[in-house]
Amino acid sequence: MKQAGTLRLGIVGGLGALSGADLLYRIVESTPVKSEGDHRELIFEQKPMREPVAPMESAYNPTHRKLYVFDTLAKMEREGCHAALLPCFITHCFLQELEDELEIRLISMTDAIKEAIDGLPSAPSRIGVLTTPFVRKSGLFEALFGDLVSVIYPSAELEMSVMKAIYGVGGFKSGNRGPETTSPIDQALDDLSKQGAEVFVPGMTELPLLLDQLTIPEGMAAVDTAAAYARHALDATKVDRHHKFKVGIVGGVGPAATVDFMSKLVGATEASRDQDHIKVLVEQNPQIPDRTENLVSNGTDPTVALYSTCKKLERGGADMIAIPCNTAHAYVDRIQRHLDIPIVSILSTTADYITEQSPETRRVGILATNGTIHSCLYQQALSNAGLQPILPDETHQALVMDSIYGPQGVKAGYTDGLCVEQIAQAFGHLVENGAEAIILGCTELPLIVDASDPRLAALPVDPTDVLARKCAQLAST
Repeated sequence: MKQAGTLRLGIVGGLGALSGADLLYRIVESTPVKSEGDHRELIFEQKPMREPVAPMESAYNPTHRKLYVFDTLAKMEREGCHAALLPCFITHCFLQELEDELEIRLISMTDAIKEAIDGLPSAPSRIGVLTTPFVRKSGLFEALFGDLVSVIYPSAELEMSVMKAIYGVGGFKSGNRGPETTSPIDQALDDLSKQGAEVFVPGMTELPLLLDQLTIPEGMAAVDTAAAYARHALDATKVDRHHKFKVGIVGGVGPAATVDFMSKLVGATEASRDQDHIKVLVEQNPQIPDRTENLVSNGTDPTVALYSTCKKLERGGADMIAIPCNTAHAYVDRIQRHLDIPIVSILSTTADYITEQSPETRRVGILATNGTIHSCLYQQALSNAGLQPILPDETHQALVMDSIYGPQGVKAGYTDGLCVEQIAQAFGHLVENGAEAIILGCTELPLIVDASDPRLAALPVDPTDVLARKCAQLAST
């Protein structure tokens, strides 16, 4: 995501209407400004969120909340928000699930609380928390404070009294700030104090709004979590975030080659778990006009379709684009100048691979479509790398085309039989003409050439695999 102009922050409302509005006020209040132009641009998104079971109930499940938050964040992302705040402790129990699926930065409220605790004059060993049963059971605060701190909760009876004071009929969410609301909370605070809590951390975003009305027991400090969250958000958004790299793939040119490329990208990634793999965005568009037909005859120009596909990937947050189609690279130069992210060239990447892996090689054969051959794509890339291209004669080039486009060719779904025999004849022809390495210059050809076949008398080079390795390398740097 590219940042430009004023930083735009989103606040997800509806998770607690009063607390969301309070956070909005605190962000504005806490922003250091010399003029009105120094304020963050804020988007406050709030819609009624109805859940079948209230958070105060033991049977509460946050699925509806998850989907509401995801939809709201996705909308903010589309509107150009750079970061978002979520004034809701329940949401922070599944924050990682949201981060894994969204590009927008999510500012952590628990990180803000940890900073506030670390900033106290002395480190507490026992922290009291008032929160919902769901958050308590999730272990959110235990994970936050670690093994050196004991997290203390009120008795089950007092916890339910607090829930009714906040969520119940005539409770705080209904606008009641009177003794019916504050008295149960004060009793719970007394219970935390008797259990030895040195610090009180509100675990519901409504509680900071009541701090000035509550009776905090002597000797127990209270953390204003809303104020801490506002300060943390302003500080955190001064720093560029660590970006999760995303590879965009122009798919459908052809469909089987796209699947092959994705498999090779996964195989080229160093990973010990699912989460170590690269984020990928694929725009599968088999309706992109045939590149060879356009280059060698009067077929429809695919430039606009290719460009449209690339722009969708760019808008989807891709950091670079891979096109697992050799012939399509005839259009890359005209497209690239209108994009803000790079297209990784399968041509130059393949030529570089040959010089690096086989420095003694000088003569390189090319098996590719008529469009790729006539456009001199690989001829130019090889010449630039100091290598001599070797091309099939007319007869063997016809075999290559039939192995790809013929009724029993690979684009028709065949990966054995006639198409394999045809490409083997063309391969042998190039070897006879001095080729020391041979580029499989159509992304379907690796599907019908077995690179491990000991009968091959030259090094087969799979540009799809080379491109996948290059993308994995770039994503890891």
